[in-house]
Amino acid sequence: MKPIVKWVGGKRQLLDQINENIPRTKFNIYHEAFLGGGAVLIDLKPQKAKVNDLNKDLINVYEVVKNKPKELIKILKKHQKNNTSEYFYQIRALDRNEYTFSLMNKIHKAARILYLNKTCYNGLYRVNSNGHYNTPYGRYVNPNIVDEENILKLSDYLNNNDIEIYSDDFKIFLNQISKGDFVYLDPPYDSEENIESFTSYQSNGFTRENQLELKNKCDELHKKGAYFLLSNADTKYIREIYKDYYIIEVFAKRYVNCKGDKRGAVKELLIRNYKVYENE
Repeated sequence: MKPIVKWVGGKRQLLDQINENIPRTKFNIYHEAFLGGGAVLIDLKPQKAKVNDLNKDLINVYEVVKNKPKELIKILKKHQKNNTSEYFYQIRALDRNEYTFSLMNKIHKAARILYLNKTCYNGLYRVNSNGHYNTPYGRYVNPNIVDEENILKLSDYLNNNDIEIYSDDFKIFLNQISKGDFVYLDPPYDSEENIESFTSYQSNGFTRENQLELKNKCDELHKKGAYFLLSNADTKYIREIYKDYYIIEVFAKRYVNCKGDKRGAVKELLIRNYKVYENE
């Protein structure tokens, strides 16, 4: 079982380092406030979890995978059969007409997102200021549009375990975390230039104010006795606001980015509020 979508900042490259920093003591419920591609959830496979992402298109994909996987696969096979540059732009343009798009059922919307994700340039989910998908066609020779076995495996996991799926603002979602719970936080990353562009996962971006709001929620979690592990960019701002917590440097290979010089090995940070090693 592996992530079914490519996602900016996906954590498959960092799973070993993340696993090294998971709490050594047993925790109660696993939480993720910024689910994205779900690499950490899929790797850990907790039996009880609450996961969240503000991106409703993405959350709809997970809900459909859970509830209607066979119907989803059937539509994806149609997309695979018809895949051309012209067809891609027809499917991409469906959200330009708000009325007709609102009439599409959840299964067709989920299949559209998965099809665009597997065939668009660099696997990049990107929307404009109007919320319209605007990544161009990728021109791949043989894109894996119908990942049937993986969809069924993920569906089985979501159904055979106690997994609750949300699409709330992270501040609302984090209010439900209790003492002894563990939350992994993978927000849109900060940047030294403080520009949103491709560090955003929504058309309205994720600002320094949002980063500070998240840090304040982490303080609340710490006071509650919950465990948190957070990923973010290695910037002076992030190091400063989280200076009272454990900060670990890691390197991740990034292939999904609008700027060529930002791809490759990039130093990032893991930040946690608990001790993992005796010498800390």
